Amino acid sequence: MARNDTSNPEISAIITCYYEENSIDEFHSRLSKALQSLGRSHEIIFVNDGSTDETFEKLKTIFEKDAHVAAVIDLFKNAGQAAAITAGICHARGGIFLFMDSDLQLAPEDLPLLVREYDNGYDVVSGYREHRNDSFFRILPSKIANIVMRNVSQSEFRDFGCTFKLFNAKLLRAFDLGPFHVFNPANVIAKAERCSEVPVRHFPRKYGKSGWTFRKLWKYNMENLVNLSERPFQLLAVVCLTFALLFVARVLLSAFTDFQVLSQVSNGLLLNAIVIAALIVVGVLCIIGEFTIRAFIASQKTPRYVIREMFRR
Repeated sequence: MARNDTSNPEISAIITCYYEENSIDEFHSRLSKALQSLGRSHEIIFVNDGSTDETFEKLKTIFEKDAHVAAVIDLFKNAGQAAAITAGICHARGGIFLFMDSDLQLAPEDLPLLVREYDNGYDVVSGYREHRNDSFFRILPSKIANIVMRNVSQSEFRDFGCTFKLFNAKLLRAFDLGPFHVFNPANVIAKAERCSEVPVRHFPRKYGKSGWTFRKLWKYNMENLVNLSERPFQLLAVVCLTFALLFVARVLLSAFTDFQVLSQVSNGLLLNAIVIAALIVVGVLCIIGEFTIRAFIASQKTPRYVIREMFRR
């Protein structure tokens, strides 16, 4: 029998919902059974990420019936998964944070696999979808995101997009997350040495459609690309310096020896060099512009999410 010490639960399950009126009852039932099978005290926090269907009404009913549901949060508007997770983190009291979507594409029954790995001494345990059941237009930007986020986090994680994750709560609380600073898994994982992945099942979406559009995935990729900050500029500096040194070497060789590199520089070669240089300059200006926009938004103190209503114990 699971213990219900809601004052200091061992596990806080933070579940984000976006138009899940058809799946939320089944998901809650399956998640509750999976948590109870662990024999550990736990709480569940549901965050309705701006859904305007019956999702929040169903969450309120679940809150009334299940004492393990510590809070149900309703956001004014769809703020994105990271912001919704952050809203849940700010009201979670557990020592371990469990994140998971409620769309039934991931199986709550796989939770013991992650907990077993966490108990081996890891601070971050993530599921990875061995056989992913999504469209090409979701998988492609996801693969790009994984490459970028591996560099941001300096880790070998294969599937950052899988929301089935366990985190040591101390690690996340150190980031002082809130409406003005939302959760980014790559940044958190970058500060953790003991990380692991375990394979989990993935199923086609049964109801509705995902909130992750191609546009949102691309925007998320760009945000993580900016998080690389120092490294792209360092790499660009090394590339530019290397080409500069090669150019100096070419001039010196032609001036003091008979040996020549590209003795005849054609108009086509010059045009290609100009186009490449222009593209590099434009790319750097875009990154600098992104930094500028971010700094401006941060100075305006605009929250990433706003809570409309909350029920909690």
